[in-house]
Amino acid sequence: MRWRATKKGKKEHKNALPTLPSIAPFQKRFKAFIVDSFMLLMPILYIVFYLVYGSREGFAAHMLQGWLLILIPYGIVTTLFLKRSGQTPGYKAYDLILIDLKTQQKPSILQLCIRYSLMLVTLFSLIGLFIPLMRKDRLSFYDIGSHSAPVCK
Repeated sequence: MRWRATKKGKKEHKNALPTLPSIAPFQKRFKAFIVDSFMLLMPILYIVFYLVYGSREGFAAHMLQGWLLILIPYGIVTTLFLKRSGQTPGYKAYDLILIDLKTQQKPSILQLCIRYSLMLVTLFSLIGLFIPLMRKDRLSFYDIGSHSAPVCK
């Protein structure tokens, strides 16, 4: 194959950067988020609602503390899944893997913490939810901020 390229006058660039894998479509990412919500978030919600506070009314009386008791363990569990294999259960179900955009390897723990923090900011702002739909590369706010993105396997 190289002989034909040389014969046609094409030069191979040995120092060319590898192409970036395709960023996962928004629909797959959203479906993976729904799966993660049911598999990881729902058990934490149940524990906080009924074992910690006794009922939803007890949770409603201490809502700020309750949401901290929900979001902190969810962040820890999600970060551990992503650090270990680059996949949460939802990502695994839809054949997605989280990579560092610069090295194309698994992201560092700092990147994962930044990603989760920015994800919370995105969830609480309406404009942040529409960023992946408006960008050509389909990166969300937390993908841009953490320099990581889910890609198709």
